[in-house]
Amino acid sequence: MKNPCNASLLSKSFRMPKQIPHQILDKETVDEMIYNTKRQRDRLIMELQARCGLRIGELLKIRVSDVAERTITLREPKSGKNAEIAYMPETISRKIAEYIKTKNLQSDNRLFPICYSTARSLIKRLGAKLNVNISPHDLRRYSATYASRNGVPLEVVSKVILRHQDLKTTQVYLGKISDCEAIRWMDILHGR
Repeated sequence: MKNPCNASLLSKSFRMPKQIPHQILDKETVDEMIYNTKRQRDRLIMELQARCGLRIGELLKIRVSDVAERTITLREPKSGKNAEIAYMPETISRKIAEYIKTKNLQSDNRLFPICYSTARSLIKRLGAKLNVNISPHDLRRYSATYASRNGVPLEVVSKVILRHQDLKTTQVYLGKISDCEAIRWMDILHGR
């Protein structure tokens, strides 16, 4: 029996839209955006996304009790699990501890008590200052690409930074490799 959905008329009418490749931010742009951020809260939001690969929704749910040394427990993550662990560099860990102390936050307080639209407009506004059209998810994409391009194994990028279940999902995040970069990696791997 022939599947009626395979008819040429239907396949022409319901084509999948072409995926537009996302622009991957460069390190200098992200660092400048973070450096130019005046408020401590806004800088931490930017750094947690760009350095730790957090989703904006996860970031906004973090409570003070979820922060411990170099880890953040993410409650109700996108994966559907009860919780996941996100890791952060020592510098960000210290900044968060200082922020909690400065703001005198209690353990049940949200670290960043703002809504999604406020966080999104904050990041868009910071990007606009540098003439960069950016969304919060672009910072997560940058985190993965930056790690991958600096030799972090794909498995670590996938399971630790992005916390994906499948490597194929992670590969969608990584930017296209230019010819120049491919040649540079071949020289690194096999010498000149």
